[in-house]
Amino acid sequence: MKLSLFDYDLPEELIAQYPLPKREESGLMVLDRKSRSITHSQFRFIGEFLSPNDLLVLNDTKVIPARLVGKKCETGAKIELFLVAEKERDIWEALIKPGKRVKNGTVVEFGEGILKAQVSAKLEAGTYIVRLKYQGRLQEILSQIGQTPLPPYIKRQPEPIDKIRYQNVYAAKNGAVAAPTAGLHFTQELLDSLQQKGIGVTNLTLHVGLGTFQPVKAEEVEAHKMHAEYFEISPEAVEQINLCKQKGGRIVAVGTTSVRTLETVADNNRVVPQIGFTDLFIYPGYQFKIVDALITNFHLPKSTLLMLVSTFASREFVLEAYQEAIKQRYRFYSYGDAMLIL
Repeated sequence: MKLSLFDYDLPEELIAQYPLPKREESGLMVLDRKSRSITHSQFRFIGEFLSPNDLLVLNDTKVIPARLVGKKCETGAKIELFLVAEKERDIWEALIKPGKRVKNGTVVEFGEGILKAQVSAKLEAGTYIVRLKYQGRLQEILSQIGQTPLPPYIKRQPEPIDKIRYQNVYAAKNGAVAAPTAGLHFTQELLDSLQQKGIGVTNLTLHVGLGTFQPVKAEEVEAHKMHAEYFEISPEAVEQINLCKQKGGRIVAVGTTSVRTLETVADNNRVVPQIGFTDLFIYPGYQFKIVDALITNFHLPKSTLLMLVSTFASREFVLEAYQEAIKQRYRFYSYGDAMLIL
């Protein structure tokens, strides 16, 4: 399957650079797979398209301030470190820029030396293994000197607003280096109102890393290998999901990360409690086992996220919807508008 099948042209001005003043005022495009119809709405009205027996499955991962700007201890040269995933205590996989002159043993310091990183290996994927050295608690240090890891298509430096808005209101477990952005449209008040209507809510965790936003470079889609990401799904969440299925309700995955986690733990129309890593790559031809509906944002051309959505709703229908979104001036990507696929 050719990568070019998932390409489209997007006017640059439609790439959202800032969030809207209110989360729930994002646009909402609703796709009905059976009728192949498209409805335009606003996210705060999402409850009108859901039913009392439905269950929202949220990813409660929390974005860490993973972008660090420092200098080489040896030369004083400016260097940027982007933490990707913790491999074991204080041992991290990271992106380094510029990485050309970085070698094993290179030490970089941040925040006047309160945090140091020593490079120990370069991996085939182009990432590095670094050992972090510090006194105290790492998360407190990162909160002090780290920056919000905004994606590269947001053409500005991180600002104080991003610490709040590039984070879901229900984020709870530190570990993501990018936000599961489908959830950015929810407020706690909106979630409460949906629950009052009888719509269930449960959580799982997938720490968003390279697997989610790594670009596809292979011309043949099938040749792409996903970077594994840590996930966990509790017995309590599993019980809610399986009960929803038994009652004939719909499992509404909030975001592609929730989809990949649910499909990873699926077993004969049920899910099982599990902790582990998933490198599940969903592209056309995949048969969904658990997920019945999907809340998602508008995704980059040729991305694994667009491929997953195109699998769920058919590539032709999704690309048709994207053209309609461009025509209607929807806002795209992380801080953009939302899509509900039923």
